[in-house]
Amino acid sequence: MPRRVRFPLAVLVLIGCGASPTLTVTPPPAPPPTPVVQPPPPIARSPHERFAAFSAAFLRGFLMRFPTEATTLGNHESDAKWPDVSANGDADILRFLDATKADLAKFSLAELDPEDRTDATILANELDARRFWIVEQRVADTTPMYYSALLGEGLDSLLGREFAPLDVRLASLDGRLRGIPAVVAVAKARLAHAVRVNTETAMKQTQGLIGLCESDVPAAIAKVPAQAASLEQARALALAALKDFAAFLHDDLLPRSDGSFRAGPAAFAKILQLLFDDPEVDAAALANDARAAMVETRAKMLATALELWPSLMRTRLPRPATEAARRAVIRAVLGKLAEDHSNDASIVNDAKGALAEATAFVSGHDLMRLPDETLNVIEMPEFRRGFSTAYCDSTGPLETKPETIVAISPPPAGWPSERRASQYREYNRSMLKDLLVHEAMPGHYLQAMHANGFRSDVRAVFANGAFQEGWAVYGEWLMAERGFGGPKVRMEQLKMLLRTETNAVLDHEIHAGSMDEAQALVLMRDDAFQEEGEAVGKWQRARLSRGQLSTYFYGYRELMKLRVRAETAPGFRERTYNDRLLAFGSPPLRVIRDRMSTTP
Repeated sequence: MPRRVRFPLAVLVLIGCGASPTLTVTPPPAPPPTPVVQPPPPIARSPHERFAAFSAAFLRGFLMRFPTEATTLGNHESDAKWPDVSANGDADILRFLDATKADLAKFSLAELDPEDRTDATILANELDARRFWIVEQRVADTTPMYYSALLGEGLDSLLGREFAPLDVRLASLDGRLRGIPAVVAVAKARLAHAVRVNTETAMKQTQGLIGLCESDVPAAIAKVPAQAASLEQARALALAALKDFAAFLHDDLLPRSDGSFRAGPAAFAKILQLLFDDPEVDAAALANDARAAMVETRAKMLATALELWPSLMRTRLPRPATEAARRAVIRAVLGKLAEDHSNDASIVNDAKGALAEATAFVSGHDLMRLPDETLNVIEMPEFRRGFSTAYCDSTGPLETKPETIVAISPPPAGWPSERRASQYREYNRSMLKDLLVHEAMPGHYLQAMHANGFRSDVRAVFANGAFQEGWAVYGEWLMAERGFGGPKVRMEQLKMLLRTETNAVLDHEIHAGSMDEAQALVLMRDDAFQEEGEAVGKWQRARLSRGQLSTYFYGYRELMKLRVRAETAPGFRERTYNDRLLAFGSPPLRVIRDRMSTTP
């Protein structure tokens, strides 16, 4: 086929006007042919790049669906929103989880590098766990604390942290206050039957939220007059909804709160596997190990009590020959230590002093790298009380302004005076030092700050609780082993360790057995030397949680196995070992076992 020649416009005009037919038109020379350029082949992405893109897409979807979690994690794109807690919201989450699981299955673990492979297995467990709590445990239909805790988390994270200027945070608070009526409406529609202790605790927490809206929120509003009108309107809507929720819990749900607090053996076993991210864990075997450990710890407590006896009691004591006599010696020494305790006015300052002492000790003995991030000790907000005596609330791993809060809870104001006194005896000044070791230095605060430096968002967002709690108990052991606070703190550390072991037994016997309150109190008071206030509070906590009380013993047991093995290796150095243990983020213990067994 001849090549088509394009003529200039002037030549075309001449032809069209009847120009002489003898006119010869000479076309211009043809341009050289344009080479055909093939588009470059698509650049093949590495498995790491594909997994990074997949992880980033998943986290975007996750943070969008869980905005209150996003705020605490340090992502502030949805700070004014609440999650969709309706049945439709659950359905959307389940579709999202299933789609993510299908996409994850397209990766071959063998093609991923060790860190991505670890994150892939962590994510797979998290997807299963989220589905389990929605479908099998039905938390939104059976757990009023699901809503009271959600509301508290969503408000406190905006008021209690200074990640942005106050006017920015209050603009988000405005949105969340206005969203509370919708959350309450869903809660009232979904909660049909509940566990009585859960409803009672949600009632107390809701009263704390009402107090927050009546005092803390107005105090914040007063600092931003330009936003006051809108915020006051939002506050009024939220306050009315919270009072309505409180009335619903007391008048409507409480009489229908006839559910069992027990998980049952099968569900409890599944919960432990998901919490630990360890499919091999045996719930019954773990409880048996904890019982055996209790015997060993009591023997160490006796040795320490005999060491302390002359200085505390000012008398000589023959070595006790019977089990009853041995326990009496331990109890007497603990009772003497309990006489030196804080009160409502001094508890926070005493905790700050204990933290300063622990920090100086870690630094002076070069136990591990110290973090630079801010740490504050505060009195626990009222709406967070009723679950534990203290907690560590570290800056989210996605936050740009690191800050950690350690909250200490005085005994609940509604407790009888004798029970309040017993709580302060339990958390005497020697025990308080050990508690700050666990919660802060070198416990949760230090570990979280190390973990925040590990750049894997999947691992940071889905930190493993068993590793975190195990590290905190390991930190208590390490400090006492190195002499922090002398034999007094060592005695309390052993008592806390005994509590850790008892918690695992209690957790198992309540949720996989039939232990009642009387039996639980005997276990805690007689076998673990706990004061009444602690024992009563732990009975409540054990019924409110499933599996969490076992994380301490499991995590500590696994870390101590690694420690014993490491100490026998040539060239062991304390700081090198501890810093390496902290270098992998907060992964499951199965990952730590694998990583610590390889040469760094």
